[in-house]
Amino acid sequence: MSGAAQPEAAKLEIQYVQYRSDKETTYLPAIRQMISKDLSEPYSIYVYRYFLYQWGDLCFMALDREDTLIGVIISKLEPHRGGPMRGYIAMLAVKEGYRGKGIATKLVRMAIDAMIEKDADEIALETEVTNTAAMKLYERLGFLRSKRLHRYYLNGNTAFRFLLYVKEGAATAAMGYDDAYENSDQQILSSAYAGVS
Repeated sequence: MSGAAQPEAAKLEIQYVQYRSDKETTYLPAIRQMISKDLSEPYSIYVYRYFLYQWGDLCFMALDREDTLIGVIISKLEPHRGGPMRGYIAMLAVKEGYRGKGIATKLVRMAIDAMIEKDADEIALETEVTNTAAMKLYERLGFLRSKRLHRYYLNGNTAFRFLLYVKEGAATAAMGYDDAYENSDQQILSSAYAGVS
């Protein structure tokens, strides 16, 4: 190992923490700013609150040594149309200068572990077909591309749906539910876009 890479990683001193609603005034503006810069969807404050108020225990932040937000993952878990308990990774972002250091991987693993602990059968997410870094990350973690969603995002971009089956038999049980699921979360997110910030 070269000595150049290790000191840089050691200097990072990143702490990973679960989102807490009592820190909303401190972190929610930073979360919104980071996600709006990195993701193509224009989420309103209500979208963030929808996830953070109900599933804050499935949302995690990476902070630097000054407690500045450098990464975040926002997730949820609920029964899926009478079928499996489905986790959903709604948003993941890492500040540009901190990418490639394993922060996103750690955040996704933390969310997956928290969802498994709460009895998830499977975990779903969507990402733009042009976001090769995200697709590689999710595939490294065991997610499978399940469907191509033409013009899925408001900006007209196409997405891939990814699924991670965390329980034996979850893939078989999920058959038939995926099409119904396709629009449920997008409708929730889209309904909150109405220009409200």
